Amino acid sequence: MLHLRFKTLNMAKTASTIEQQISLLESRGLTIFDKGKAKEILNDIGYYRLGFYLFPVEKSYPNLTYRTHEYIENATFDDAVNLYYFDFDLRLVLMRYLNRIEVAFRTYLINNLSNKYKSNPIWFVCPAVVNRSYARDFERKVYTADFKRNSVIHRHHHKNPNDRFAPAWKTLEFMTFGAVLKLFEQLKGIDDKMLISSLFGIRQVITFTNYMHTVRQVRNACAHGQLLYDFKLPQAIRRGPSGTTPAERNNIIGALRVIKYIMGTISGNRASEMVTEIKSCYEKLCNTSPIFRPLIPDFSSISSC
Repeated sequence: MLHLRFKTLNMAKTASTIEQQISLLESRGLTIFDKGKAKEILNDIGYYRLGFYLFPVEKSYPNLTYRTHEYIENATFDDAVNLYYFDFDLRLVLMRYLNRIEVAFRTYLINNLSNKYKSNPIWFVCPAVVNRSYARDFERKVYTADFKRNSVIHRHHHKNPNDRFAPAWKTLEFMTFGAVLKLFEQLKGIDDKMLISSLFGIRQVITFTNYMHTVRQVRNACAHGQLLYDFKLPQAIRRGPSGTTPAERNNIIGALRVIKYIMGTISGNRASEMVTEIKSCYEKLCNTSPIFRPLIPDFSSISSC
């Protein structure tokens, strides 16, 4: 055992050829039916990246310490590839709906608060509307020289050289999702926050804020190619939608329940479509690699809430 552990650690620090990688995988109990195809995939995806999708079929899964990287009986190279493409397809599905939520949140904030504070088109830096420290630091942290290089913002200042900031409907449109969420959190009036959260059917601002952070965390995971099948939320769900179990408050299933709920307040049809697409991806994976059904979260369960 000690020899195997040393060998594993040593391999992690030494570059290896595709042929050596295939031999190592087979020595650990992984079945490879088509070595030619395996070489092509390893050249395309990479040995290290594919290892994340082999993790569930390791004997020590989900333990991350003292791993031998030995695989369970009947585990195949194709299984890891199928899980990789499931994750890839899930990412593509989610990005479409996450973008819809982001745009709706941004638009609700712009439209409702810009109309509430009609006489002040730059209410987002007004100390009467947002916390004073946020207003003071906005130019340094958000409205930077790089931000002002955006063609729309640049054109606004070219036409209006005396304006320190472009109006909310221009400025907020080009802020990142995280920056818009930060702005929401920095609103001074609880009425302003409740105005926005109520549009998503949520009375408690703290719950709504938590849900939006969940959406942002999954959106960032998708944007940066992180694992989704084994995704753990950096910030737990405060109070999940109906059907959420305690265990799901920290994992991808709980996050999907939140996304489904938020999406449903925007469009019930789109929420149903999202669930159907996710279930289709999951069933495709389980049909081609049934070994994963008891090993990874049940993505079809989100239809029950």
